[in-house]
Amino acid sequence: MRRYGKHTDEDDIRSRPNRKGNRPRTHIRPKHEDAAEGMVLTVDRGRLTCLVDDRVVLAMKARELGRKAAVVGDQVALVGDLSGKKDTLARIVRIAGRTSVLRRTADDDDPYERVVVANADQLAIVTALADPEPRPRLIDRCLVAAFDGGLTPLLVLTKSDLAPPDGLLELYGDLDIPYVVTSREELWNGDAADRVRAHLDGKITAFVGHSGVGKTTLVNALVPEDRRRTTGHVNAVTGRGRHTTTSALALPLSGADGWVVDTPGIRSFGLAHIDPSRVILAFPDLVPGTEGCPRACSHDEPDCALDAWVEEGHADPARLYSLRRLLSTREATEDD
Repeated sequence: MRRYGKHTDEDDIRSRPNRKGNRPRTHIRPKHEDAAEGMVLTVDRGRLTCLVDDRVVLAMKARELGRKAAVVGDQVALVGDLSGKKDTLARIVRIAGRTSVLRRTADDDDPYERVVVANADQLAIVTALADPEPRPRLIDRCLVAAFDGGLTPLLVLTKSDLAPPDGLLELYGDLDIPYVVTSREELWNGDAADRVRAHLDGKITAFVGHSGVGKTTLVNALVPEDRRRTTGHVNAVTGRGRHTTTSALALPLSGADGWVVDTPGIRSFGLAHIDPSRVILAFPDLVPGTEGCPRACSHDEPDCALDAWVEEGHADPARLYSLRRLLSTREATEDD
């Protein structure tokens, strides 16, 4: 075997030829300073539909982004063919920082969190008053996810022609959450769509709700020029609807300045990723009372300082009850 000393002749060392003729790999990545800014409208099997200026552009994620994924609502930088013409494909080279994130897990035992939408200002929780029956536990879970992700919640109660909203509104009255009550007839022949639209103007709003509550019907009324999705019916046996929306999609709000993000119907909303200590931030009137709490207090235990704080008259007892009801959803299994 031939051995080389400290002073080898470099000409004697064999090197593997680069048969492809391309340049060698480098850790230096291009900065893409000329990249165009865009917004992700929908994601489908690795292809992302983005809005760049006034053009809809199909793109894919650049390899240099690694495992970082873009979701609906993300602000991204794109290079390549940005014409939006058929059979063209751009590349997403950067994903901007997010102002808010709506996340969920499949269930409370699932460690894998799914980002539903990014940069939304508001979460519209759509719930039917009947057919199917309201599921307060699911509403609570959506509220926890909204508070944790930095979104303002909005309750949209549908099918008021089948049942009155009073009982459900009383349950959430102490949370001071804005709400709109609608019926199917009012959406098309009344002012219900306009009343909902007034809450959406100037905002990016994600719509969530389990199947059959009329979420897609509501979105169709708000964006009538994009009625590509059909509405479904409630199963008479299970009392639940069938999925009519298969992927999240951002649509420009008709008649106002804003965006509507329609999401697939959900059957459960896991909160395995939620830090319970963040939920109380949605109750600013109770936050000062936590100063005397023991370390890592769950705010639902005998030594919690909130009990004495409320008894002294610093806050409404109903607010503490509402906080603990929401926190309990983090530990309970979604069966309702």
